Amino acid sequence: MHITTVCLHPEMVLGAFKGGVCGRALEAGTASLRCVNPRDFAAEPHRSVDDRPYGGGPGMVLSPAPMLAAVRSARAEAPGGAPVIFLTPQGERFSQQRARQLASGPGMVLVAGRYEGIDERVVELEADEELSLGDFVLSGGELAACVVIDAVVRLLPGALGDDRSAEEDSFSVGVLDFPQYTRPAVVEGRAAPEVLLGGDHEQVRTWRLKQSLGRTWKRRPDLFTALDLNEQERRLLAEFQAEYDIKIRDAKDDQHH
Repeated sequence: MHITTVCLHPEMVLGAFKGGVCGRALEAGTASLRCVNPRDFAAEPHRSVDDRPYGGGPGMVLSPAPMLAAVRSARAEAPGGAPVIFLTPQGERFSQQRARQLASGPGMVLVAGRYEGIDERVVELEADEELSLGDFVLSGGELAACVVIDAVVRLLPGALGDDRSAEEDSFSVGVLDFPQYTRPAVVEGRAAPEVLLGGDHEQVRTWRLKQSLGRTWKRRPDLFTALDLNEQERRLLAEFQAEYDIKIRDAKDDQHH
């Protein structure tokens, strides 16, 4: 996979992948990452890439000429079929499903904005799509680009030590991940679930599925409403809800005593 980021601070993007899962994937050639800096396409001596916004207001706007040249240069060197994605608050919400789709493609060009944003005509002329990480504002799109890159590269074959890790991640099958435990079996009086210590793989699988369904029901009702549960999943969820009600009642009783 070939990834290019158009940004004013390449060191932020390249430095984020000096180690870790994605860093190893880049070193192994599973993916390649390069940055294109719009300042390299600025016509004036000071390499200025911004200007005051038409209509007034605070801040500066990234200028059309250097941005268009940088994005078009990145597109020209990208493999065929690689989308040019602008990272903007107005974009579609980035999701695990979109990460999987991008991971199955030949690459992507990510365009990171700065200041008050990019001249809208650049977006209209060059964006294949716009993506947003959520309803909040960052100082620049470099960090957003890093998030997208990490989410996509870790899904590439061989990027993780065990490809099953990606399959069991939160959101991979529409539900949150189950809780994880490791040694020791007891920490400050809190014991790991006995089912995880018994070695029965089917019981472990069932327990984990129940926890994933229950967590999603309890913490992310927006995700839960989109689920189409089978008979086993409905039964496991009912068990979780009954156990959860008991915990709530026990907690209230403890407060009263």
